[in-house]
Amino acid sequence: MPILGRQRHNRAVPKLEPRIAVLTALMLIALGAVAIRLYYLQIINTQELAELADRNRIRLRRVPAPRGLVFDRRHRALVDTRPSFDAVIVPEDTGDLSRTIENLERYLGEDPVADKLGEAQEQGRPAFDAITVKERLSWEQVVAIEAHQLELPGVSLQVTPRRRYLYGPMAAHLLGYVGEVSERDLKRLDGYYMGDEVGKFGLERGWEGFLRGTAGGQEMEVDAVGRRLRLLKEVPEAPGQSVVLTLDLDLQQVAEQSLGTRAGALVAIDPNNGDILAMVSHPAFDPNRFASGIAPAEWRQLTNDPGHPLENRAISGAYPPGSTFKIVDTIAGMMEHTLTPSTTYFCPGGIWYGNREYRCWRKQGHGTLAYHRALVESCDVYFYEVGEHLGIDRLAHWAHLLGLGQDSGVALDNERPGVIPSTAWKRKRFHERWYPAETLSVAIGQGYVAVTPLQMAQMLAEVANNGIRYKPQFVKQIEGLDGHVLKAYPPEIEAKVDIDPKVLEALRDAMADVVEAPNGTAHKAKLDNNVTMCGKTGTAQVIKQAAGARIAEDKLPERYRDHAWFVAFAPKEHPMIAIACIVEHGGHGGSAAAPVVRAVMEKFFQLNPPPPENAPAPNLTKASGGRIAAR
Repeated sequence: MPILGRQRHNRAVPKLEPRIAVLTALMLIALGAVAIRLYYLQIINTQELAELADRNRIRLRRVPAPRGLVFDRRHRALVDTRPSFDAVIVPEDTGDLSRTIENLERYLGEDPVADKLGEAQEQGRPAFDAITVKERLSWEQVVAIEAHQLELPGVSLQVTPRRRYLYGPMAAHLLGYVGEVSERDLKRLDGYYMGDEVGKFGLERGWEGFLRGTAGGQEMEVDAVGRRLRLLKEVPEAPGQSVVLTLDLDLQQVAEQSLGTRAGALVAIDPNNGDILAMVSHPAFDPNRFASGIAPAEWRQLTNDPGHPLENRAISGAYPPGSTFKIVDTIAGMMEHTLTPSTTYFCPGGIWYGNREYRCWRKQGHGTLAYHRALVESCDVYFYEVGEHLGIDRLAHWAHLLGLGQDSGVALDNERPGVIPSTAWKRKRFHERWYPAETLSVAIGQGYVAVTPLQMAQMLAEVANNGIRYKPQFVKQIEGLDGHVLKAYPPEIEAKVDIDPKVLEALRDAMADVVEAPNGTAHKAKLDNNVTMCGKTGTAQVIKQAAGARIAEDKLPERYRDHAWFVAFAPKEHPMIAIACIVEHGGHGGSAAAPVVRAVMEKFFQLNPPPPENAPAPNLTKASGGRIAAR
C-alpha cells in the first residue's frame, strides 16, 4: 500500500509557462492597439476631432441682410423690410426627429412642417444645418415654442428680415416681388444660399444687385438641444441700398382707385424727361403673398385665374388702339402731303369699298367736314379716306417713327412690341399680299394693328414734346444708408422725329377741342382748374359684327364689349404730363376711360400747378440734359 501511494504523488504536473506567455502576448497586443488608437486620436487626428467636438456645441449662423427700401419720387416709403420670427430645426440636435416634428406641429397648429425637412434632405443639406420650417410666426406661436423648449430639442426661433409691401397690390407689376432662392437661381447667381431671398419679378429682380445687401454671420455656443447659450463672434450684415422711383404715390393711388375693379391699365409719364409717374395694371396681385412664401395652391390659383393678374397690361397687353390711332393718321397724312387742315370729305354714315360697307360710329353720318371737326367728333369715314390716300406702308412708317410696334426700352420683363402691319409684314407673317381694303381698318386702329398702353403714352409725350421721345424710366436714383446718391438715372432721348410745327399745332388744336368743345367725344373729361387738356378717345372693337348688324353695347355679353381708350396730355401750351388709359370691355372711351384720366390729371395739377399761360415755353430738349440714343 505505501508503494502505491508514493506512485500517485509522483505523477507529472502540467506546465503553466506556455499559457502565461500566450496570455501575456494577448495583453500586450491589446495594449499596443489601444496605444496606437490613442496616438491616432490624440496626435494624428486631433484637429478634425476638435472640430467635430466644437460642432456639437458651436453653431455658425448666416445672417441675411435687410433689403434696401423703395421710395416714391417724394421719398415716401413704398416697400420696406420688417423683422419676422421663423421656426428653424437643426436635425442632428433633435435626438428623435419624428417626435420633435410631431410636437412642433401641435404647438404651431399649422400644416405639417415635415415637407420642408423633406425638401431640405432632397437638396442634400447637412444634418447640422438650420432649416426654416415655418415663417412669419404669430405672437402666440412664438410664445408656444419658447414655453415648450424642452419638448422641442433642436428647434429655435430665428429673427429674419422679411419684405413688406406697404400698399399691397398697388403698383405690384412695377415693384415686383421676392421669393426664396431656387436651385435654378443658385446655378446662375453667386453668393446665394438656400433660404435666401431673391428678386423674382419687376423692380425687385431688375435692381437685385442694389437692393440685396451683404449677409453677415454669427458664431454661437449652444447646449445639447441646440439652445443658444452665448454669442462668441459676429460679423455684422450690411443692409441693401435704397431705390428712389419716379413714381408719385398720390397719382398712383388716384389711378388705382379710379380704375377700380375693372380690368385695364394706365400709364402716366412726364413728356419732358420720360419719368413714369404712375403705372397701373388691373387685376393685380399682392406681392406680400410671395414674400411670405406662397403656397402651391395659391400659385396655381394666380396662374389659372382667367383675369391674368400676373400680367402687366401696361407693357404686355397688346390692344387695337381704336380711334386713338387717328393721331398717327393725322401726322402721317399731313407730313406726306395727302392731308391738310382744309381737306374735306363727306360722311353719309359709311363707305363702300369693294363689296363691303365700312361704317362710321355715327349711323346718320357727319355730313361734309374738314379735318378739325373730323378729329373732334372722331368721324371714321373721314379717316378711312385719309388711310386710303396714304397707303399702308406710309402709315406704318410713321407709326414706327412714333414708337408704335416696338419695345419702348423700359427696364421691365415681358414687354410686348405689339404689331404695326405693312405689306412686308403680312407677306412674312401670312405669306399673302396686302389688300387695300385692309388699310381702312388699320386707319381707325382696327385690323391687325395692336399697341400697348405704354407705347400710347410715349406717343402722346412725343406729340406734346415736339417730336422728342424719351426712354421711359421708373428709377430716379440709388441712395446709400446715409441718403447719399450713389447712382442717378438721367433722361435719355430715345428718338427725335422731325414733325412740322404747323402739323403739331393743327393736331393739338383739334385734340384740345376733343375735350373742350361741347361736341368733343371727351367733353366730360374737361378739367375744372382752367388747364386745357388735349386728348383723343378710342373705342376698340373686340368682335366683328355682321354686316348691317348694330347690336347695342349693353346687349352684348361683357367679354364681347369694346375696349375703351383715352389718351391725353396737359397743359396744351406747356405739357407736363401725358397719360394713356384703357378699360377692357368698358365700351366708349369718353364714358369709361376719360373719367379715369381726368381724376389723375386733377390730382397732378393740384400737386403741380401749371405755369401762367403767358409764361414762355421752356426749352425742354436743352433743359432735360438727355442724350439722343437713336434718331
